[in-house]
Amino acid sequence: MMTSTDHIIAQARQGVREASAQEVHARLKQEKDLTVVDVREREEFIEGHLPDAVNLPRGFLELRIENVTSDRETPILVYCGGGVRSALAAKTLRLMGYVNVTSMSDGYRGWAGAGLPTVKERTFTQEQMQRYSRHFMVPEVGEQGQARLLEAKVLLVGAGGLGCPTALYLAAAGVGTLGVVDADYVDLSNLQRQVLHGTSDVGRPKTQSALETLSDLNPGCKIIPYQTRLSSENVMEIIRDYDIVVNGCDNFPTRYLLNDACVFLKKPIVDGSIFRFEGQATVYKPGEGPCYRCLYPEPPPPGMVPSCADAGVLGVLPGMVGVLQATEVIKLIIGQGQSLVGRLLIYDALEMSFRTLRVRRNVDCPVCGEHPTITALIDYEQFCGLPPRRAATAA
Repeated sequence: MMTSTDHIIAQARQGVREASAQEVHARLKQEKDLTVVDVREREEFIEGHLPDAVNLPRGFLELRIENVTSDRETPILVYCGGGVRSALAAKTLRLMGYVNVTSMSDGYRGWAGAGLPTVKERTFTQEQMQRYSRHFMVPEVGEQGQARLLEAKVLLVGAGGLGCPTALYLAAAGVGTLGVVDADYVDLSNLQRQVLHGTSDVGRPKTQSALETLSDLNPGCKIIPYQTRLSSENVMEIIRDYDIVVNGCDNFPTRYLLNDACVFLKKPIVDGSIFRFEGQATVYKPGEGPCYRCLYPEPPPPGMVPSCADAGVLGVLPGMVGVLQATEVIKLIIGQGQSLVGRLLIYDALEMSFRTLRVRRNVDCPVCGEHPTITALIDYEQFCGLPPRRAATAA
């Protein structure tokens, strides 16, 4: 005997928990761990959806739900346009072993009709759909993550050994705005590691070379060059409008100045450093972990730590560390994975080994501690034994 569609739907609804749009809205306020799954087609989802919803079209639900959560105890809310597809989806999830599934009975139409908050997806051009197609295939990035990348603003301090690979991969990934700060000019000795620049760029400002190379790589990325040295007079103004700061400089005055400014403005710093065969990377995020001063409260004595110009560096080393920095930036933007906040990653090229050290916030830190003693910016050239002209050089 044939079973009618209406009968199948009725059976599905009998076997699952349902809630109205208003009840779901109340739950979302109380349950921060509630996973919201939109089972409509992609075209419907783009037109509008619940905040923080994940789009898993009904036809792909069984194949992709474990990419969203493999924990069968996770509370899940599924919805569609009017409550039918979501009831069937909820029944399927129950059969797969998910025990805490709710279907929104009146669907997205009921939610939107009640005037509850909705989000409209960013639309992509045909060129963007092709350029970022491999990102769209990655569930942790997808169209939502790519939209965040396109809207992000990242400032690179230094267009040298670390800044070059970081900038290349961030531009390629589609970061919407990249600021590049550097006061130096391309030198022939830079070309062993600073891959943004070529032989024809020798003698030209690094920011100009970076602008041309990055614009050619991705014309959709807005590049803002700052042919200047960071100082207490301009650092706050320059970094104010950026979401994330990438530190690629190789001198202590800029490191301390940048750290203090980012603590004051609550901006995360993706930090990197290199020396001969060893590199380090970490993330300083105000309010969530230590700052640079928590690890190094005061600049070292003059001449204690040589720069790359004095000690040398393996040409490929900054490429590795710069890619690590770019990875951390992208993770922060799309909100995925575990960042290096509170961890210092150490790379040894000779041993081809990685070590991770836990680093803690210092409650007595003079900048981010419980009772800060540094509340204004300081120019540190005199403390580090460096003339002012070296205050913005890059690795």
